[in-house]
Amino acid sequence: MTVYEKWTTTNKGISIQRLGGVDSDFAPFLQHAGVPSIDLYYGRDFPVYHTAFDSYNWMTTYGDPLFQRHMAVAGIWGLLALHLANDPIVPLNYLTYTAELQEYTKVLSNLLEGSVTLRPIIASIQQLAAAAKEAEEEVKKLKEQENVGDLLVLKKRILNDRLMFAERGFLDAEGLQGKQWFKHLVYGPSSDLESKLVFFPGIIDAISRSKRTNKTEGQAAIQHEIWRVARAIQRAAYALKGELT
Repeated sequence: MTVYEKWTTTNKGISIQRLGGVDSDFAPFLQHAGVPSIDLYYGRDFPVYHTAFDSYNWMTTYGDPLFQRHMAVAGIWGLLALHLANDPIVPLNYLTYTAELQEYTKVLSNLLEGSVTLRPIIASIQQLAAAAKEAEEEVKKLKEQENVGDLLVLKKRILNDRLMFAERGFLDAEGLQGKQWFKHLVYGPSSDLESKLVFFPGIIDAISRSKRTNKTEGQAAIQHEIWRVARAIQRAAYALKGELT
């Protein structure tokens, strides 16, 4: 059985989640510096993780005696590294990012029940979607060009810069309230420990705080965070189009 077959069988389909937590080494790169990141592992549940039993002996006896899973994941990591290092255009797709943002907005809309408008975020996501579509079309055209020259190399370099820097558009210099080190307004830690949502942490925290204040102040704080997120998404769209200066 291949890794792909095992993956689809275990998860009943393809499951790729965004990096919303802060319990891994990707947090400084993504949530502070805005560097596109990935967290890859084999299997969701590892009962002895970070316990006294997490040892070579346990692995050779119970976990992965022949280290086949280790070799499989290492092979995927290596292949991914080769693509990131050698592909003429970095494989970053912001259309899927936009789709995720749209789903988050739907969840947020149900949570707010119309008490606060989400139009700023919706409009910004539409801008990002348009920029992402243009970028994908540009990627396709550049890949189809067979001639190799300095101008084509320069075009690919400029596009790669835009694809890499777009993630940084989601950062805000002020960071999250009470957690200023975390700059990413889409993915980051929420202060609401009861919330299972892993997106728009500033908005989620504002909603949580609104339950302990009067209605007017609470809604104003939520709206403020919504505008911050909307501007961040708009910055990402500008960066993807090469218009962020």
